[in-house]
Order: sequence, then structure tokens, then C-alpha cells
Amino acid sequence: MEAQQASPDSSSEECTVLEALPGKGTALICSQHKGKVPALYCLACENPVCVDCMNGEHAEHPTDSLENIVDQRLAALQDRVDSAKNRLPQIREAVQCLRDILQQLNSQRSSIEEDIHSSFSELHKTLDTRKSVLLMELEVTYGLKQKVCAQKTQLTVVFNRAILIRLNMHIFVYTIFQMGTIVTTNAVASQTEASGDGLEQCVVGQQATVVITTRDKSGGLCKTGNAVISAEVCTPDGSVADGEIVDLKNGMYEFQYTVKKEGHFSLALRLYDQHIKGSPFQLKVTTNAASTGSSDGGARRRSAKSPGSRSRQKGVRRGGSLFSTPKKKVNPIEDDLIFRIGTKGRNKGEFTNLQGVAACSEGKILIADSNNQCVQIFSNTGEFQSRFGVRGRSPGQLQRPTGVAVHPNGDIIIADYDNKWVSIFSSEGKYKAKLGSGRLMGPKGVSVDQNGHVIVVDNKACTVFIFQPSGKLVTKFGSRGNGDRQFAGPHFAAVNNNNEIIITDFHNHSVKVFNADGEFLLKFGSNGEGNGQFNAPTGVAVDVNGNIIVADWGNSRIQVFDGSGSFLSYINTAADPLYGPQGLALTSDGHVVVADSGNHCFKVYRYLQ
Repeated sequence: MEAQQASPDSSSEECTVLEALPGKGTALICSQHKGKVPALYCLACENPVCVDCMNGEHAEHPTDSLENIVDQRLAALQDRVDSAKNRLPQIREAVQCLRDILQQLNSQRSSIEEDIHSSFSELHKTLDTRKSVLLMELEVTYGLKQKVCAQKTQLTVVFNRAILIRLNMHIFVYTIFQMGTIVTTNAVASQTEASGDGLEQCVVGQQATVVITTRDKSGGLCKTGNAVISAEVCTPDGSVADGEIVDLKNGMYEFQYTVKKEGHFSLALRLYDQHIKGSPFQLKVTTNAASTGSSDGGARRRSAKSPGSRSRQKGVRRGGSLFSTPKKKVNPIEDDLIFRIGTKGRNKGEFTNLQGVAACSEGKILIADSNNQCVQIFSNTGEFQSRFGVRGRSPGQLQRPTGVAVHPNGDIIIADYDNKWVSIFSSEGKYKAKLGSGRLMGPKGVSVDQNGHVIVVDNKACTVFIFQPSGKLVTKFGSRGNGDRQFAGPHFAAVNNNNEIIITDFHNHSVKVFNADGEFLLKFGSNGEGNGQFNAPTGVAVDVNGNIIVADWGNSRIQVFDGSGSFLSYINTAADPLYGPQGLALTSDGHVVVADSGNHCFKVYRYLQ
């Protein structure tokens, strides 16, 4: 008889054993002996066997009761079931954990995907914004350069014609009357002076005299005559009093005139159609000599724009023909250049692309020297005091300082365009903190309001940010565009006595005024060269009377407006023309200081408030 082969699957074997028990399944029939029911279990062969099998091939094998074996196997299965049941909570928890992880992965995937889209969208927006700014700056620069080239060409033509006229006519050459001797003069208007009692006061009907002393460009006295001097005494209604110029042939001239009625008049003295130093003068005419003492000591004051003041200031003023009668060009404001400081370079008192300007009550002038990565400090009289700044992109270093302001507590606040933050230094130049990091895209100008908040003009973002000195954002306003609350490359800011914020909107060619909460109040200016028009305004300041002083970059001039934006006058910069002025401020002694960026210097002008 062949032995039954045992299955290698123990679980199947256990099932076979279980099924062999009566009442627990179909009765098991011995595979070797038909009709015989197995009652024993061969432990060696691991098979159920019948009695006949035990008498045969399984005679010497150990056996056990089939029922005992079934009970053992049932107990083992029950243990396995219980063990599996005990592990079910862990399995369920693991499954739930896997589900949570899967859900979290899906959520993170969506979030990261959204961040990627947002980041690339912001990059595209930033690139488009930068592209737009560069194209607009290119257009403005092209227009300025084109205008300068045209002016130089025209000035060259005028100069050449003047040379020919001088060589052929009798203005400076008196060969016939001087028997072949050429008589010339090197007098300049900006150094020529006037003196005498008739300069400020005179009596009705009596002749008054003004002495005019000509000087050369270095201030030296001229000792020959023949200069073209013109003089006008203008009454309020525009008429001119009688008078004549007497050449004393020694570099000095007398203007003798008579006024026929009392009142206040304007006395304009010009050399080669240019106002001499201090011109025009305010003249008081009275009916008797006893009342000629001026109640204000003869001090000159700036008046509002008169109907007759039609001339406008440009970067270069073109003189008239040498033979023409000097035309009436009343300078509406009696301010002159006091001094200029700087040349192109990297040493103390030298600049490379100076930008922002600030002044403080301690009598200091601060200059943001952009390409030299530092701030230079001078006295109100132009004496160099100190400078600080180290090039770099770490906190406390400067990469491209463009704006500067002084906090009431003495701290120096610097807008760093390339580092995209605002740095705060002590009055001695020691680094203290930074603000706006992560928010700003290209800060250009800074100012401080009456609450001590720091106002930052973000040129790239076309937004104005207001921070506490601690760095906490108070508010922000503005976006790119040409609307009332929008900007296109804003540059600098100033704050008036009402705590209103004044912003120069470079590419929109206007100046806009907002309250401290960023609400729009008014704007003024348009693109052009006329009075009250701009070609890309930059620096801005406010005087004690609320008048607004604006640097007109493309027109290379400085204009003055009242608080409502009405044009008043311009600063007289003709003696030493500006070229691309940037930052502008009022010094503690009441003068105007401006960063003449194209000439790599700063200039200080008299400003009579």
C-alpha cells in the first residue's frame, strides 16, 4: 500500500484534520482502505490513518488520537485569530495615518504648485515692471540728451555768429576810434556789484545815482570800460523811469535816474543781458528825504509771480544778440548761487552720482553718494565733516544709497535701492537697524513725518510705505499707473506742517499730495518746459510757509509752488546751470541745497522765504 503524501501547507493540513471529526464536516474516508474511517493521526507522516493502516505501513509510527490533534490545531488557530484581532487597532491606525499622509501630500503638492505659479507670475510681473521703467528712463534720457545736443549746436552757432560780430563791429572793437587799439572787457554778471544810496531808496523828482563795479569771473576788479550795461526802473504798472548809464572808463559805471512818483519799484541792472549780483533790487521812492529810511532795513523779499514775469528757467540760458536792446526779463526771485562743493571722484568731498540730500537743525548737510556707497556730511557753509558707509549686501553695509533723511532723535535714515531695505544709523554713523526688508523692491527717497514715522518711496513697486522706526508697517498706498493714487517711478518725498506727504511722480511728470493715511488730496504739473510744467520731477522740499520747492530733472531747474500747487517762481541757477538735479532740501539757515548729479556736486542757493 502506498503512503499518503503530506501537504506542505500546515493550514490546509489543519483543515483536513478538522473536517475528519464527526459533526464537524464530511466524514473522512481513508484513501488507502475504502470504507474505513481514520480515527488516529500518524505523527511521523502527519496524516490521519485507519486501523488497517496501523497494521500495515504505519505499524511502527507514533500516533495520537485524531480528536486530540484537532483540538490542538483549533487552539493554535484560535491563538492566531486572537493575535490578529489584537493587531487590528494598530493596523487601522496605520492605515489612517497613511491616509492622512496621503492627504497632506496632496495638499502640499497643491500649495507648492500654487506657490510656483505665484512666484513665476510675480517674477514675470517684476520683469515687466522693470522693463517698463527702463524703457521710460531710456525715453526720458534720450529726450534730455537730444535736447542738450540741440542746445549745444544752437549755442555753437550763436557763439560763432557773436565772434564774427565782435570781429567786424564796434561793440568790443574800436580800431577806428582807438587808432588800431582793441579795447575789451572780461566782466561777468555774476560777480559784478552795485552800490550807492540810489540802490534802495530815492526822492521823487530828484536824481539818484547807483555805482556799478564790474568784476571778472574770479572776483577781480575790471579796470577798463566798454561793457554793455543796461538798467531799468519799473513801476508797478510796468512803466519805466528816466535814466542813463555813464561809463567811467575804469571798470565802473554810474546809473543816474529820476522817478516822478512815490511808491515801491524794481531796479534791474544787467551786464550783457544777465542780472548782476543781487539784481533786481527793491526800490522805495518817497516824496521827501526824511522818509526815505526803509522800515525793513532794505531787506529784499520774494514776491509771488507777477503778470509780467514770463521768462522761465532752463539748464542753459541763451543770451541775446550783442547789438540788440536788452529785453525785459524780470527774474521773479532774487536768489543766487552761494557755493558749490564737489567734483567727480571717490575721495572726501568728491562724488559719483550723488542722489538724496538732507539737512538738519544742527547745521549739517547730508549727501547720499550713491556710486561711492557712502553718506558724506558737511556744514551749512560747505566744510567737510565726516562720511560713513561700507560697500556690501549685509546689514549695516550700503550697496546703492539713494535717499537720506534725519529723524528728530538724530538718527540718519538711508534708503538703499539695491539692498532693498532702509538702514538706520546713529548721528555718528554707527549702524542700528534696518526696516522694510522683504517688503521693498527699490526704495529711492525717504522722509520723516511729524509723528516720527519713516516714509519710504519705493521706486520699483510704485508704492509709498510708512513705517514706525521699529520696522512695523503703519500703512502703504499707491500702485503702478497714471491715476491720482498711482505712480510711475516715484522718487522723493517731503512733509509739510499739516503732516501731508508730497511725492514727486517721475514718469507722470507731476507732484502729488496725500494725507498721513494715504488719501489723495491734490496733484499739479504736466509734461513740458513752461512755468509749472515738469520733465520728470525729482527732489522736493517744503518751506515754513508751506511753499513747495521741486527739482525739475529733465528741464535742469528748480521751481517754487504754493501749497495748492500754483506756480510762484524759480530759483535763479543761470550763473552755474544744473544738469539733472536730484535730491533737494532746505538748510537750517534757510538756503536751498540741491544734488547736481550730472555735475557731480551739490549747490547751495539763497532762498528768501
